Amino acid sequence: MRYERADLMTGMVQEGLQALAEGRHGDPFSILGRHLYGDLTVVRTLLPGALSVSVIEIETGRAIAELEPIHEVGIFAGLVGSSAPYRLRIQWPDAVQETEDAYSFPPLLGDLDLHLISQGTHYQLGRTLGAIPMEIEGIEGVRFSVWAPNARRVSVVGDFNAWDGRRHPMRLRPQAGIWELFIPRLTHGERYKFELLDANGNLLPQRADPVARSSEAAPSTASIVASSKPFHWHDHDWMDKQAGDRSREGAMSVYEVHLGSWVRIAEEGNRSLDWVELSQRLVPYVKKLGFTHIEMLPIMEHPFGGSWGYQPLGLFAPTGRYGTPEDFAYFIDRCHQAGIGVILDWVPAHFPTDVWGLARFDGSALYEHADPREGFHKDWNTLIYNLGRNEVKGFLIASALEWLEHFHVDALRVDAVASMLYRDYSRNEGEWIPNQYGGRENLESVEFFKHLNSIIHDRCPHAFTAAEESTAWPGVTKKPEEGGLGFDFKWNMGWMHDTLHYISDDPVYRKYHHGGMTFGMIYAYSERFMLPISHDEVVHGKGSMLGKMPGDQWQKLANLRAYYGFMWGHPGKKLLFMGQEIGQETEWNHDGSVVWDLLDRPEHAGMQFLVRDLNRLYGAEPALQFGDLHPAGHEWAVADDAENSVYGMFRTAQEGYSHVLVMSNMTPMTRHGYRVGVPREGCWDVVLNTDAAIYGGSNFGQSNVWTEQVSAHGKPFSLNLDLPGLATVFLKWRG
Repeated sequence: MRYERADLMTGMVQEGLQALAEGRHGDPFSILGRHLYGDLTVVRTLLPGALSVSVIEIETGRAIAELEPIHEVGIFAGLVGSSAPYRLRIQWPDAVQETEDAYSFPPLLGDLDLHLISQGTHYQLGRTLGAIPMEIEGIEGVRFSVWAPNARRVSVVGDFNAWDGRRHPMRLRPQAGIWELFIPRLTHGERYKFELLDANGNLLPQRADPVARSSEAAPSTASIVASSKPFHWHDHDWMDKQAGDRSREGAMSVYEVHLGSWVRIAEEGNRSLDWVELSQRLVPYVKKLGFTHIEMLPIMEHPFGGSWGYQPLGLFAPTGRYGTPEDFAYFIDRCHQAGIGVILDWVPAHFPTDVWGLARFDGSALYEHADPREGFHKDWNTLIYNLGRNEVKGFLIASALEWLEHFHVDALRVDAVASMLYRDYSRNEGEWIPNQYGGRENLESVEFFKHLNSIIHDRCPHAFTAAEESTAWPGVTKKPEEGGLGFDFKWNMGWMHDTLHYISDDPVYRKYHHGGMTFGMIYAYSERFMLPISHDEVVHGKGSMLGKMPGDQWQKLANLRAYYGFMWGHPGKKLLFMGQEIGQETEWNHDGSVVWDLLDRPEHAGMQFLVRDLNRLYGAEPALQFGDLHPAGHEWAVADDAENSVYGMFRTAQEGYSHVLVMSNMTPMTRHGYRVGVPREGCWDVVLNTDAAIYGGSNFGQSNVWTEQVSAHGKPFSLNLDLPGLATVFLKWRG
């Protein structure tokens, strides 16, 4: 077949040239780059604003062709008498640039990658999709790829191409709906987004990368090319130790933090601390107070600070508010070197509707359900992930693994699990669609959680998961093979609500609600529980923990100390939100800071000392740990004394050599000569008294008590105790 020069340059692709010039062409590689026609070679390139373009043979460095402008928008073409690798020399109005041609590279992602993405089982999406700095055919650059199966055209835009969607249209890999392009000579730090035309050819708002590993800090919205250079970790011993302790039966005391409002620097515009500063101040603080873990409210990139991170859009990117991804890794490394685990709150339930985010990403309901009865949360004005779609499930699981594998995070606390498990969650009759069996259970979510937890436990032996699940869904912490969801822990929301309701009552009325403090033990071992006094209890007009307590200031502090003592004596892992450890008087304000000046007052410093000593006692006493997960480790010593509002708990270690008696007097009345039966004869030492002077109390009580040969509460021996008012006392059997 004979080819005419004019046809090769323009005629054979005239319609395509016009579509390319107008940013409508969905297959740019069919026109741009190098094309062979028999023994002739044509190179075409799209460079709006260029004055001239030369083709340079890479091996020799000589110019082998001058390209001619064939379209006024800036499309150049020319016959090239060589099939050798080439680059382009571009004359701009004020500079000369040499670069390889983005359209000279072959397809990038392999068939296996594409198959796994479609199947929802590609668990390294953060290193496959998005923006990945790499070398291809000896050329350094960035490979961009994005899932948008229903788009007509997708382009990469950024500072490097003046945010012009015509300049870098991508190649579609139709078997997976993935668009890809390698742009040579780019590197990490570049800002970028994707520009899409929907199936009808309508231009959509430019989108941030769903799999970006770095993002601009809000209110800016661009994605940033993250470095692919591995972080140099120093936590190998920590990771090995966690992998060998899958039972999680030891002490676990969690300090929950909203990083932006833990400490603010008033002298510098009230700014928050960055990751490096947090590693220098937060980590030693948590270590000093004896907490075993830091739990952070979501640090995935999110547009609205007032959501506290619970409406994220960057599920693979640490928020730019506190620094770079490398800084975040440094913070995790410092935590581990200090012996502190890191828990991240993670949100697979929903996402916000911002036009530059995931909503109708390619013009269709891609990540979300199309039907608002399944896809819209009225409570939060957010969209719900479509877990019936393989690619969406794979996206979320890959996000979870990104934090656990690449950032060495120790655990994910999954937010809003109840909203995912029920199709009628917060919906009226007629506002929801039943499952295939006519029920309200969200079967897709159930399978998602089983799959998620199975994958995490298989791939990340160092890690665990916790569910914020506020209903009585059975088997949240059972293994998937046993019919459960597979979480390691569940937040005990019922215990929290019952005990807070009780402790908020005036002591004179507490005898009428005595069961509020004991009811939790009826179901305490139905799941593996964590006792959370979280951020949710000190916002939205609920007041501070101290503000919930009745009485004058002294009684409020004593009540709170007694409650913390009861909590640490009760089975279940512990969690406190920041500020609660110092008895903050005002509720949490995410735009403010913990009121650290309170520590100038002895009674608030005493509250902090108490939390420190409770953590130390919990960590040192096997008897206070074993019963967290095993019924044999807990027994009521006194459960029915409603008239006096007194509670007693025995905590016992597995081997039976360690016994701790926890006594709580929830009225201001001191109880002299209060007799309680005990199983062991000998001396019982008071190892902690929340009424001690160092904690701000009246310092009433005993230091040790010897048993008497008087039976009580079904036990052969008993102790004659003096119980301080509004206090919890821990006694340890000495023998």
